[in-house]
Amino acid sequence: MKLNIALLAGDGIGPEVIDQAVKVCDAVAKKYGHEIIWTSALTGAAAIDAVGEPYPDATHDICMKADAVLFGAIGHPKYDNDPSAKVRPEQGLLKMRKKLGLFANVRPTFTFPSLIENSPLKRERIEGTNLVFLRELTGGIYFGEKGRRDEGTTAYDNCVYTKAEVIRLARKGFEMAMSRSKKLCCVDKANVLETSRLWRETVQELEKDYPEVTVSYEFVDAVAMRLVQWPNSYDVLITENLFGDILTDEASVISGSMGLMPSASIGEHTSLFEPIHGSYPQATGLDIANPLATVLSAAMMFEDAFGLKEEADAIRNVVDKSLEVGVVTEDLSGSNKAYKTSEVGDWLANNL
Repeated sequence: MKLNIALLAGDGIGPEVIDQAVKVCDAVAKKYGHEIIWTSALTGAAAIDAVGEPYPDATHDICMKADAVLFGAIGHPKYDNDPSAKVRPEQGLLKMRKKLGLFANVRPTFTFPSLIENSPLKRERIEGTNLVFLRELTGGIYFGEKGRRDEGTTAYDNCVYTKAEVIRLARKGFEMAMSRSKKLCCVDKANVLETSRLWRETVQELEKDYPEVTVSYEFVDAVAMRLVQWPNSYDVLITENLFGDILTDEASVISGSMGLMPSASIGEHTSLFEPIHGSYPQATGLDIANPLATVLSAAMMFEDAFGLKEEADAIRNVVDKSLEVGVVTEDLSGSNKAYKTSEVGDWLANNL
């Protein structure tokens, strides 16, 4: 099979972890007789520096022509520390999601038996955790009208959702629940927010179409608490953009490192696969960043974008093996030897 993949490395550690995922993808392609055509494109701060735009039209064209997008990370301190900056790397991410129609972010959270003790939570609370969030990506407060008034002393960000936006995300959640344990949780703040009440009533209306799915409705603050108490009580959770952004980062530490969890953003056009961590600018160029989340995102890409489950499982299996034998970066090594980012990538590619 010929696989056309857009490669958006981005900023910070993005290029370093992407390089390792490319090594692994190329090794899998060679093993199973596939041809990968990689097409690199600029995004984030790197794109601003080069062309003044965080998601250039040229990058969008490459993404639209690709079968899938493998994405690193964006963000740079020079923009984070400048509140007056008119153009920001993160604007490119939002623009990309909107233009590619990436309305559903799929973020799994699971544990690795060999890393249970790395989690800040007790073994008995997290063992067996295997949940997935579906976060709505193109609506809500991030895309609502925003601005300043009263000579800049008052700021506002409007949160807006349409019923259609809720339906398309919720249906993805119901379908995923049907393929798993037939259990779905709708996360909202319906006791306070009108948009949450729209979410809740819309999901309630959809229940009749999926009678086998047991649906619960929980406030976002309660879910935030239960995620660190009994995360394995959840299976599929659906929620809006802001709540999903916060809860998925909270859930990511259950596994023991933010460098372990993959994600996919799916929707109307080309799907995108990326690690959940940020650009980690402090580690840029040091060859210490954990590449496993990016490698596991590549596994999701093989399965979800191309239907190549055997190839995806091969990647996941070699990642499990690397964790078992301790070929890991410093965030997971403890008192044992810490491998460089590039060394982990080489080991994975050589041991497939």
